[in-house]
Amino acid sequence: MPNYYLWNQGCQMNRADSAQVAGYLEAWGWQGVAEPAGAQLVVVNTCVVRQSAEDRARSFLRALGAWKKASPGSRIALTGCLVQPQVQELHQQFPQVDLVFPPQDWRGFLGQARHLGLADGKGTGPNGFWAPSAFLSVIQGCDSYCTYCIVPYRRGRERSRPVGELVAQSWEMARGGTKELVLLGQNVQAYGRDLPGQPDLADLLAALSQVPGLVRLRFLTSHPRDFTPQFLHKLARLKKVCPSFSLPVQAGDDRVLQTMGRGYSVEEYRSLVASIRQTIPGAAISTDVIVGFPGESETQFEGTEALLRELRLEPVHIAAYSPRPGTWASHHLKDGVPSQEKERRKKRLESLQKAIALDKAQAMVGQGLEVLVEREGQGRWQGRTPQGKLVFFEDKSDLAGELVRVKINLATPWWLGGHREGGC
Repeated sequence: MPNYYLWNQGCQMNRADSAQVAGYLEAWGWQGVAEPAGAQLVVVNTCVVRQSAEDRARSFLRALGAWKKASPGSRIALTGCLVQPQVQELHQQFPQVDLVFPPQDWRGFLGQARHLGLADGKGTGPNGFWAPSAFLSVIQGCDSYCTYCIVPYRRGRERSRPVGELVAQSWEMARGGTKELVLLGQNVQAYGRDLPGQPDLADLLAALSQVPGLVRLRFLTSHPRDFTPQFLHKLARLKKVCPSFSLPVQAGDDRVLQTMGRGYSVEEYRSLVASIRQTIPGAAISTDVIVGFPGESETQFEGTEALLRELRLEPVHIAAYSPRPGTWASHHLKDGVPSQEKERRKKRLESLQKAIALDKAQAMVGQGLEVLVEREGQGRWQGRTPQGKLVFFEDKSDLAGELVRVKINLATPWWLGGHREGGC
């Protein structure tokens, strides 16, 4: 049985694409291994959201040149955001790469894989067992063109997958053991705008709610500008949809938001959070923040800090701004905030968020929470609550894919610990 090694970096979209590639390969008889040394095929799935990520990908590809020379008959496949739109340039820079395909170009991947003899020709796609919680990519690309973001230039315009196609794949995944689907998109809220009849994300979630075996549905990431009251009220009627939302705010100052091209104000974001919490009590809302954006003053940064303290969102993913060649901001704005200052602001928000997360976690001690068990590791089971909180507990039973109640007796800012109610 031939072996493959999959190198992945980046967002959940990349993780979903990597799972799809692995599914194809394993359907053809390949087996995954933990490092390139034991593989005949290395798949490199790249991210270029930050320059440092692209640099790591290019460095790894260069290192694979020596690996390939030492491994006669080996192959290298390249995908991810590094691929678009410079395929010919990549072939010139990395002649050791045998197979190049853009994100989610499965037809191109299949054709090249068969041409190179990687596929056995017996199957057309992944099959067999799926994880209890699995990603499902529903829309590719982005039309938002935030001034700091390279994604629209690499993944292209928004392209939604038809509802029927997604329902059919979900049936297959549920038959293979999936209990929870996490719908993915760079802006998942834009789903359906490019399809006939313009079904929205709520329509898709309603259709997937009818798939037997699925007990939970999630989606990310949402653009606050597109999260409408109509969508929220439709969503509240769908019982399988988890009360967990990802709403990147990016900054707590209107002028910074305007320069970022975000399309909403701080007050509009604040009102959206209030509407979600009023309509869906107990909802968990996570967010993303960029500190040190060009021109961000100390007062503007303090506006972001004050907003996070007020709204108590959790978790909060915090990044220090770095110019991304090819974006509007990199060409038109001076990166004037010193790196040491960016790091100070980042650490200050991280300290605030750690305290908020710990306070919210400690409030759960003593409660019995529903947990979908995902996997076992180091002698403990792990899973997530409907709000997405990570929970660890010990139990001797085989619980993968089960819904269990766990009484919480340990709280940290990042995860909860407890014991199964009625377990052994």
